[in-house]
Formats: sequence, structure tokens, C-alpha cells
Amino acid sequence: MEWRSKMLLEGKVALITGASKGIGRATALVFAKNGASVILNGRNEEDLQSIAVEINEISEHAPLVLRYDITNVEEVKQAFQQIHGQYKRLDVLVNNAGILHDGLLGYMQQDKINEMYDVNVMATILHMQYATRLMMRKKSGSIINLSSILGRFGDVGQVGYAASKAAVIGATLAAAKEFASSNIRINAVAPGFIETDMTVKLSEEKYKDRLSSIHMGRAGKPEEVANTILFLASELSSYVTGQLLGVDGGMVV
Repeated sequence: MEWRSKMLLEGKVALITGASKGIGRATALVFAKNGASVILNGRNEEDLQSIAVEINEISEHAPLVLRYDITNVEEVKQAFQQIHGQYKRLDVLVNNAGILHDGLLGYMQQDKINEMYDVNVMATILHMQYATRLMMRKKSGSIINLSSILGRFGDVGQVGYAASKAAVIGATLAAAKEFASSNIRINAVAPGFIETDMTVKLSEEKYKDRLSSIHMGRAGKPEEVANTILFLASELSSYVTGQLLGVDGGMVV
């Protein structure tokens, strides 16, 4: 059967935030195909149930659906209590959920900036706090944080978003040093121009402009980012921590 091949995450329990769409959805499917017991987080119950049905068709491990607000401390705490109650462990955390608001610096609304920091930065740190508490029990684990190529190089109209994703990189590097002695690996992935709900909203002109900056001449696929996350989650990267891995097709911003 399909789930018997390439079991890179056999026996592992993995939480993926923002799992209902795009990179998160692709990661959930890739993890399930590789033997993981997947925990799905997101905001839309219907979308979460949809991906849960897909996972049930390809995996012998039924996914756990946890719909909660990743920025709400009490809801996050309750989610991790449920994870501990059901699995008694957590092996992999993928901090994928994120939000982007465009806006030139002079016109950027404060509430939009605050929202990006709450979702992209504070929720990432909060989930790392709770995840490492579970991982410390077995002195083992892997955390993958989603940054962005804009967190490395910035772009016009992206001061708030770029700053939040740069903060993810800093948090990743610091946490990796803090938990390396406990065999908990913490890395970040910086996707470039990937075909997601964000990119389909672009005008044809802006879409072509983005493609022109990519040396490989095409947008990336969510599955290509998911496969990179799989590498960092698995024992294939057992000596890799504190790294930022770009998945951008040679994009120049």
C-alpha cells in the first residue's frame, strides 16, 4: 500500500500550523505519506476536514484536527495539552501559518503590522515554547519555522512583512543554539515565489515580473517546499540545526 513506501517519518508525531492550504497542506500530505501521525491546525474547519479526508486515504494514521487561534495563549496551551493527552509526545513542529499585508511604509496601518507580528512572530515563538517542553521529555525533536525570501532581502512595500519574517530567522537561530544540547534541531525555510493563494491574487503583469526575477524561470510548487521541510523533519538532517534553507529557484529580489 502507498503508505508503506519511503517512511521517513514512521512513528513520528507532527504538528503543522496553517495546514489547510498552500505549503501547510502540501506538508501535511507529504508527512502523512511518510508515516507521520499528523496534527492539523488552521482557522477553517471545512478546509481542515477536507485535508483530513485526503490523509485518511493515503495513511494508516488518522490525523488529529485542532482548530484554534495560534495567537491566543490559552487556546495554544489547550491544544498542546490535547496533543500530550493523545500522543504523550511531539516529534516535529512546523510553524507554517503566516499572514502578509502589502503596504508602503508611509501608508502602512499599525493594526496590520501588529497582526503580522502576532501571527508570524509571536505565534511562532509561542509554539516553540510549548513544543520544546514536550520534546525535552525524549531529548529529541525537530522544529521548522517558515520565514521568507523577503525576510532575507526585503522588497518595496514589504517593510512590515519582511521585518516579521526576519524576526523568525533570528528566533530560529537563537532557539537552535539553546536546544542543540538537548538534540532538538531548529531550522528555518525561506520560500521564494511559490504558487499559493497569495500569488494567484497578483495581476498578470506583476506575476510575470516576479517570474522574470527567478533564474529557473518558473514559480515554485508548495510540494517543493514541503519536501524541503520533510528533509529537515527527518533523520536525513540529523546533524543540521540553526540553518536557513532557501527554496526559491535562484530568485533575486
